Amino acid sequence: MANRFDLMTITGLLAGAAVVLIAILTSSGLGLFISVPSVLITVCGSFFSVVIQYDFSHVKGVLVVARKAFTAKPPRPEEIISTFSELAKKARKEGLLALEEDAELVDDALFTKGLQLMVDAIDPDTIRDIIEIEIQSMVERHEQGQSIFRTWAALAPAFGMIGTLVGLIQMLARLDDPSALGPGMSVALLTTFYGALLANLVLNPIAGKLALRSDEELLVKTIILEGVIAIQSGLNPRILEEKLRAYIPDDNDLSAGEGAEVAFDETAL
Repeated sequence: MANRFDLMTITGLLAGAAVVLIAILTSSGLGLFISVPSVLITVCGSFFSVVIQYDFSHVKGVLVVARKAFTAKPPRPEEIISTFSELAKKARKEGLLALEEDAELVDDALFTKGLQLMVDAIDPDTIRDIIEIEIQSMVERHEQGQSIFRTWAALAPAFGMIGTLVGLIQMLARLDDPSALGPGMSVALLTTFYGALLANLVLNPIAGKLALRSDEELLVKTIILEGVIAIQSGLNPRILEEKLRAYIPDDNDLSAGEGAEVAFDETAL
């Protein structure tokens, strides 16, 4: 199944860029904020600093990692739970071997592997060990991608300051020409502007969205793990569904807590 784009991420990025652009155009021309040397120092300089800190094999996949921030969420936990409930009913009626044809029912490699291990009558403890190792590897990969973007976000403003210092040095070297001081200072400050914009509008938000996607995917993988083990153990379909639903945060609990707090305050008054 092809990935769908996450409109919230794209809209937020484009809207943020548009707000900055409109603010620039209302007070000056866009050309005043364009500086190729500043881009080279801030963007390229900070990126190559990231390359120094990480293995190239990790950095070259940075665009692949970033794509997760712009694609739609993984399957909804409710859908996975409903699928496992139906599979549990089928397994009780027809046996575990009947589930082999359902291995591709969910577009998830771990789901397929889990069902295949279950059909192959692998010991539940062994299945848990295998799937937990896969989940842990997934979490580590996700954390690596987030770390790259957070590191880049920390370095971009620093390289912006480096560019500013370079511009100030060049400006001070031409103190005998007062007319060059204003434009020189403008160019020097552009690198700081680029670094702050890159870090706060692009890199940090992408790292945050990747963390959110990782948490969502971890929840789905955990439900898959417990669902496979539950079916392997012959758990009642209704109990299985209740057990898996316990992994989903209940917004009603939060609402009830807020309501109780309000009621308590009113009683106190």
